[in-house]
This record gives sequence, structure tokens and C-alpha cells, in this order.
Amino acid sequence: MNPEVQQIADRVQQLRPRLDPLYREIEKVLIGQRLLVDRLLVGLLTAGHTLIEGVPGLAKTLAVRTLAAGLRLSFSRIQFTPDLLPADVIGTQIYNPRTGEFSIKKGPIFANVVLADEINRAPAKVQSALLEAMQEKQVTLGDHSHPLQQPFLVLATQNPIEQEGTYPLPEAQVDRFMLKLKVTYPSKDEEFDILNRMAAVEPDLYVSPVLDAKDVLELRAGLDQIYVADKLKRYIVDVIHATRRPAEYGLDLAPYIQYGASPRATIFLTRAAKALAFLDGRGYVTPQDIKTIGYDVLRHRVSITYEAEAEEITSEKLLQRIFDSLKVP
Repeated sequence: MNPEVQQIADRVQQLRPRLDPLYREIEKVLIGQRLLVDRLLVGLLTAGHTLIEGVPGLAKTLAVRTLAAGLRLSFSRIQFTPDLLPADVIGTQIYNPRTGEFSIKKGPIFANVVLADEINRAPAKVQSALLEAMQEKQVTLGDHSHPLQQPFLVLATQNPIEQEGTYPLPEAQVDRFMLKLKVTYPSKDEEFDILNRMAAVEPDLYVSPVLDAKDVLELRAGLDQIYVADKLKRYIVDVIHATRRPAEYGLDLAPYIQYGASPRATIFLTRAAKALAFLDGRGYVTPQDIKTIGYDVLRHRVSITYEAEAEEITSEKLLQRIFDSLKVP
């Protein structure tokens, strides 16, 4: 192994055990869902906002609250409803008639970890209030911009858009989410364990905080050093370009793809692959890291046509065709 890569690997192996106490604390509450927990930590380590989709009752909110409880970071929860206003998210200016001046009342977006619960149950105007915060890590109130605390992470849950009372997220906002996760039902054995742990009227859900802001920032610095070979960078670029011009890669997918992934996807896929390598204790990225995390990074960035919907072809199926067809370095 290259001495430089070996040095990075040694550094990763020093840092990776810091996450083990957090895993143990989360496992006190969550049963199964290891994939979901891993992806939430990918988001935390890369400052990548995460969208979690699933039917009600699959512990989406519980997973986020449990992760936040394991961190010594400020946490706020915003319950999105049809009557929510942008000021309820970002805050507002309050006029003081005695002094004739305005003061700032900050909203719940001013926290390290923000849970946007059922984000697609609020209209687009409220959803768009998150755009500046998620991308620029600041909020503008009146004439002034206010930086958000670091680290800053939005973890949003949503119900499938087919459900009543949901509003599709604007494409611009969906693209701000680094990952889109799909939560599925637990197995029978997992559900039996859930029953035993959660059937009490007041189940014990206490989680001890084990990581603070300094720890998170140090872990992020270690992750940034992870080595990505040039041939893997080209592979990532090929994957993204195959979603835009599939014919150049011998794929007959153009009738099914309305829009391909943006350059932001190239950056996010690289970061996410690094995070997966970090969780595995490696100082370098492998092609399997890219293929494993690629679905979570790209499923919401590949927009399908009406023809694809008519033939029941999802973005995941298109991505599978791309990953199966492209030559792996």
C-alpha cells in the first residue's frame, strides 16, 4: 500500500472507534435499522442533509431523535403542517413600540441538528424557507444574515407522496438533500423484539450523549483525508454523465430520463463514498462504496418521464441498469 494511503488508513483506524459508543447508545432504542443508522451517520460526517421516506410508524422520527440524543449538540424539531408559516421555521422580526426598533426572534432552524418532521405536509412556501439555511448555512431576517451554528444538519422525514395531504417537494429543495433513504418494514424477528422493548406505556428510551461538536468536526477532518484514486473519480463522473447522456454509454434509457443528476451529485457521491469507507475503517474508497451509496445519493436526482411511470420503471431501476453496465475500474 502507498505510504501516504497507509498513513491515512492509520488515522482513520484511530478515529473510527469514536463512533462505537454512539452506535451502542442508538442500539439501546432502535432495533434493526442498521442501514438507516449508518446512512444517518454518513450525513452527520459529511454535513449532508438527509431525507427519510417511509409510511408512518417505521421509527423515522425516533431514529433521528435517538441520534440527536447521542450528541451533545442543540436539537430542534419542526412539525410540518399545512398551516405552518415560514416565520415558524426561520424566525421573524418583532417591533418594540417603546424603543421604535425591531428585535430578532430566531426560529427552530437555529440548532445544530434540525428534525423537519413530515416535511411534505407543508406547502411549498414553507418548504422553500429551508433552502437558504440548507445551502448557505445562514438565514436572512430583515436586512441581516445570521450564520447558523456549526455543525448544522437537517434530517427530514416524509410520507410517500401518494398519501393524502402531502405536497411534493420542489426539485430545488430535493437536490439540497445529500441522501434520500427509503425505510422498509422490519423482519418478523425484529418486530418481535420491538414488541418486547416498546410495549410498555413508558418504554425506557434514555440515551447518553457521547459526542460533542469538537468530536464531530475532528471526525469530518479525518474523513476529508480519505484517498480517492483518479480512476474512481472518473468512474463517479461516468456514473453521473450516464444519467444525462445514457446513449454515450450504450444504454437505451433516454426515453425514461427527464433530467439527469446535477454536478452537486458528483460532489455528494464522492463525499458519501468517503464516509462509507470511514465507517468501514478504511483510508481509501473502493468501487463498491460508490455502488452501495450511489442509490441513496442519486434516487432523488434522476427525474423520470411519464413513459417510465407508465411502464413502472423507477429511478432505482434506471440506476441499477447504469451501475450494471458501466465498467468498474
